[in-house]
Amino acid sequence: MGFLCVIRRWALRDKMPIREIARRTGLSRNTIKKYLRAGIVEPRFQTPARPSKLDPYAEKLTGWLVTEQRKSRKDRRTAKQMHADLVKLGYDGSYERVAAFVRTWKGDRQRAQQTTDRGTFVPLVFQPGEAFQFDWSEDWASVGGDRMKLQVAHIKLSHSRAFLVRAYLLQTHEMLFDAHWHAFRVFEGVPGRGIYDNMRTAVDRVGVGKKRDVNARFMAMTSHYVFEPDFCNPAAGWEKGQVEKNVRDARHRLWQVMPAFPDLDALNVWLEERCKALWTETAHGSLPGSIATSGRSRSLR
Repeated sequence: MGFLCVIRRWALRDKMPIREIARRTGLSRNTIKKYLRAGIVEPRFQTPARPSKLDPYAEKLTGWLVTEQRKSRKDRRTAKQMHADLVKLGYDGSYERVAAFVRTWKGDRQRAQQTTDRGTFVPLVFQPGEAFQFDWSEDWASVGGDRMKLQVAHIKLSHSRAFLVRAYLLQTHEMLFDAHWHAFRVFEGVPGRGIYDNMRTAVDRVGVGKKRDVNARFMAMTSHYVFEPDFCNPAAGWEKGQVEKNVRDARHRLWQVMPAFPDLDALNVWLEERCKALWTETAHGSLPGSIATSGRSRSLR
């Protein structure tokens, strides 16, 4: 996460005293106050990240690791074998870099799965106001007399499971920011953390493990709303399984039953009203009562 985003979160969300922030960062109190007043996202003296020779092959290597994980232990390729296969594809970096990537990926996957001794998935437990999950999908609707392919934003609160769905023509930064604005308006607050996959509007480069070069415009949005972005490991959809389930459920709860609309604004008004109705109609599952009665706004900033 960006340096000044952390300072803003400490000061504005966690209400940490300026003196304590100065102690942790080594900056003077006047400098911290200046940054907070200016509302800037990152200092201009940041040094650019140095690319690794493995970066162009990170997605390929991650895909291999996911495939190997499904095989029996004796049939899996070793890190040395995967290094040799990468060399055939043009990689000219060291074996140690590949081995470090493999170790980090395995460690992150083990922690993320949160398995029992028998390997059964244990759902993550979220506190009120702790987090939300975001994802895009593609769906179709009748708009202005035409059958239109739409880019659909799904935002779901992890504790209460309240959700909002909004439709757009494109997956641009402007559409992404608009979806967040409407979600926080409907939810009446902002959770402390947002969970995302590595979409291009948020992540410029995926590094080893949890390292990310976060897009500057996306970071500006997180700094404005004062929440912490948390990016899933590549090919690890289970890390935001709630919102991915929401994408599947929306197909029959929303898209298969909706009427035709004169324009996109009318469609989004209908989607918002229908989502709110579903909060009342849908049992929470883990808490008593429905989604609507599960303390949606509690602990949201």
